[in-house]
Amino acid sequence: MRIGLRTGVRRDMLSFGGHTRDAANKNNGNTNMNEAPTNNNKPDLQSEAITIFIRIALLIAIVSLCLQIVSPFIGIVLWAIILAVALYPAHRALTARLKGREGRSATLIVLIGLAIVILPVWFAAESTVVSTKALAADLQDGNVTIPPPGDQVRDWPVIGERVHATWSGAATDLEAMLDGFRPQLEAASQQVVRMLGGLALGVLQFALSVIVAGALLVRAEGGYRFSCGVASRIVGERGPYMTDLSVATVRSVTKGVLGVAFIQAVLSTIGLVVMDVPAAGIFGAIVLVTAIVQIPTILIMGPIAFWVFSVAEPGPATLFAVYAVLVSLSDNVLKPMLLGRGVDLPMLVILLGAIGGAIAGGVIGLFVGAVVLALSYVIFTDWAGHEHLIESDEDVAESG
Repeated sequence: MRIGLRTGVRRDMLSFGGHTRDAANKNNGNTNMNEAPTNNNKPDLQSEAITIFIRIALLIAIVSLCLQIVSPFIGIVLWAIILAVALYPAHRALTARLKGREGRSATLIVLIGLAIVILPVWFAAESTVVSTKALAADLQDGNVTIPPPGDQVRDWPVIGERVHATWSGAATDLEAMLDGFRPQLEAASQQVVRMLGGLALGVLQFALSVIVAGALLVRAEGGYRFSCGVASRIVGERGPYMTDLSVATVRSVTKGVLGVAFIQAVLSTIGLVVMDVPAAGIFGAIVLVTAIVQIPTILIMGPIAFWVFSVAEPGPATLFAVYAVLVSLSDNVLKPMLLGRGVDLPMLVILLGAIGGAIAGGVIGLFVGAVVLALSYVIFTDWAGHEHLIESDEDVAESG
């Protein structure tokens, strides 16, 4: 009995040991199977990380090359987009009058824009060349005579005595006076040539922008959908709102700039007509153009005010000079009143964006700066938990 019991126990123990060894072997096998993929995943992760890094590097390289290629045309394209956005309401109205012919409407807008840009520059350049040739011929023949200054020139504030002495010297012996200022005249002539070259290049670029804007107007609906899609990829469901905000901001700045320029031109023309200044309408048009491109109108009205001092009584001339300064400074009051209309954002945001952008990037910075600051303001306020809505055209009309 004892022998049988011991034999059974030993068998059970052997059997249990066998099961234990089998279980241990299975566990070891499972452990090895679990560890094997872990060891194999490390090279896969490293390879995937290297692949992602290479893709990012290639993407950055491609974007950099694209920016270098299109960098000469960035200004033209930006101006074209701004013009297309600003002119789209007029394009839509003209298309309706032409029974839905968008191509013909865009062509008419381009032709009108080119005429506005090129014709004044052409006539001004032709007149300048003719006048310069005539002046050079008269100087060479000694036919140029300058009348002596009046006594009232001495009464000009600050510079009266100096201007009277120089003017008197030119009236007495013009050739000697020009010889004395020859270095300054040569430097000034070189500067004028550079300015005229830059002006010609700017006019050409703007003319190209007008043409590109016409092409964008034809495909305005598709361009709007594309912009909304890009914005949605960047900011999510708020993409269409951001696109509408950008459009409204550009149109607001356009209306503000054109409105201020028109008011300054009208006020300047009134003052010139009252003082009986020759070619008052031409000078008014020049003021309009300079105000649009954000050149201070005092640069036009100031020399005219000095001329008025030489031909008019001191009292009226002084009043005109003060009037010219006030007209030049009026944009500081008019811009806050006109900028920001059509967008339910604080006027200060649009004003600071436009002025800061103009200081940083010139005329085009007016629009880019305003759009960037407006979008940044909305993103920040959305992050802070506030919402802003764009006013409709009817609301703007009612508030106006």
